[in-house]
Amino acid sequence: MKVLWTQTPGSEEIPFFEELQSLYPDIEFKLAETIQQELELVPDAEIYYGWPSDEVFNKAGNLKWIHCPGTGIDRITEAVSGLASSDVVLTNCRGPHANPMADHVLGMMLTITHRLNEQWDDQKAHRWDTYKYADSFLELTGKSMGILALGDIGKAVARRAHGFGMQVYAVDIGQVEKIPEVKEVWGMDELDYLISEVDWFVVTAPMTKETSNLIDKRRIGLLKKDARIVVISRGGIVDEEALADALLNNSIAGAAIDAFAKEPIDDDSPFWDMDNCIISAHASAYSKEMAKGRLDIFKENLRRYLNKEDFLYVCDKRAGF
Repeated sequence: MKVLWTQTPGSEEIPFFEELQSLYPDIEFKLAETIQQELELVPDAEIYYGWPSDEVFNKAGNLKWIHCPGTGIDRITEAVSGLASSDVVLTNCRGPHANPMADHVLGMMLTITHRLNEQWDDQKAHRWDTYKYADSFLELTGKSMGILALGDIGKAVARRAHGFGMQVYAVDIGQVEKIPEVKEVWGMDELDYLISEVDWFVVTAPMTKETSNLIDKRRIGLLKKDARIVVISRGGIVDEEALADALLNNSIAGAAIDAFAKEPIDDDSPFWDMDNCIISAHASAYSKEMAKGRLDIFKENLRRYLNKEDFLYVCDKRAGF
């Protein structure tokens, strides 16, 4: 049996790869650091760890299981045309990303409401100006939050927002577990109502055909003038041109964005220089705990595969999550 392991950015990846080799000496583990190496090694590989290209997938004659090292599988399902109709099982690493991403959401919100980015600039400039901030901070207590998709990330965000005294509501495409921290969970037919009512609208949905450009110009126009939007899961769900216009025209109060449709964003993107928008480089999930958690999922799934047990976190290749 061969496992083809493709190198990903985490610092713990290679030691973990070596650990697997020592745990399973009868399995042939191969590390591919380039596409060319993948093409050379994949024909007889049974297991693939990483994000395969269509070319690599089409050369895989013995593939049984692909494990996505992340949570969103759109990068795979969009790239590999024959995956959905194949018998290859696709699993992902849902779970470990939720806590750091939810922390990031609240961190961005607090940065906005307490102008922490400006205070950091003051510190670097050795500037002490108490009255600059007089009567300018915003409290989260008593404010409302709407969450698009109450999955692992959405629930983690909801728990934290509830801890700050916020009233939390959500919409989701399917039947989801209602947690105590969320007052109401509605179907997607209530999305417009949710957007129009809340003070903070948080996008935690996966990127699928159904969610692509879901928050379009019309829906951005439903946001209250003093509302703010947080995009934490995937770019392409929110119409970025319409969002930029809304921010530039002050038709909404602000935004915080960790994920964009095109990454990195262009040098001339208006999002770089907006006073009412903060951005981060799609890095919200990268805690040390997350990295270990994702590797542990693969380790457990490999054990299950070898023992012919059901996988953790099998994805719906057609639905895209």
